[in-house]
Amino acid sequence: MSLEIIGAESLGVRSLCCLVTLPDRRIVIDPGVALGYVRHGLLPHPLQIAVGRKVREKILQVLESATDVVFSHFHGDHVPLTDANPYQLSVQALPSCFRKLHCWSKSDDGSSSDMSERFRDLAELMGVNMQVVEGRTEGPLSFSRAVPHGARNSNIGTVMMTRIEMGGQVFVHASDIQLLDGPTVDRVIDFRPNIVLAAGPPLYLDRLRKAERKSAWENAVRLAQSIDVVILDHHLMRSEEGAVWLDELSATVGRKVYCAADFMGRARQLLEAKRVQLYEQMPVPDTWHDDYAKGRVDPNSYLIDL
Repeated sequence: MSLEIIGAESLGVRSLCCLVTLPDRRIVIDPGVALGYVRHGLLPHPLQIAVGRKVREKILQVLESATDVVFSHFHGDHVPLTDANPYQLSVQALPSCFRKLHCWSKSDDGSSSDMSERFRDLAELMGVNMQVVEGRTEGPLSFSRAVPHGARNSNIGTVMMTRIEMGGQVFVHASDIQLLDGPTVDRVIDFRPNIVLAAGPPLYLDRLRKAERKSAWENAVRLAQSIDVVILDHHLMRSEEGAVWLDELSATVGRKVYCAADFMGRARQLLEAKRVQLYEQMPVPDTWHDDYAKGRVDPNSYLIDL
């Protein structure tokens, strides 16, 4: 079994997309990408957009040879969209083979009207190949029942976790759990994984209460002490505070706890956290985003060695 993380905040985009390769399966989990439409009153910097396009192209590339696709939930940074903005993955861009993949999906139970509409769009696209699999096992894949998207009773909805086992190795994708619910972390540990990829807490949000921050820290310590390889990213790495938190976690447990970039052997690209600095370092004309949406400018001109 091999794991490639394709998109995550430490890789420059909002995503938690990965490819798990087995001898006879190539499983893509959460093929979506976004950039955070407005942050600090600013649209994504062209450098972010250039990196986002590269991630989007990589997702489309791995889907060409995939056998399976998993949808943990229906937020716009986790699934292709019929109404994608210029910084997301559009359904119209998907390869023709996409609708033929084995598709394993969370249900839309308890979802908002927008999320339910996205579920229906994907179900229409995939037809009989899309199966709702919460609580089920399908060969080497097992799926959790719905767990909270962040804190319990947060009204943000629920997500489905994925467990993949092959040759004595177990990988768990714990999308958007944010380490804010103790019983959900218990379920991850009960899966007995060798490696887990999970969303860490959204430290950049002022509404995250002190008690929630404490709970996330305690759950992270427990997770890191129970599992050989722990990768925490997504919401956590939307701020430089999150990177410091992650390094302090490694020091506390006495072993490396990774972000996606660390695991992939790449430099951390916390581009959303540095959006203000990017605008200061590389100014953007006022009309640039409108011109980009109309195909008049190329964001690659802002690419630098990262």
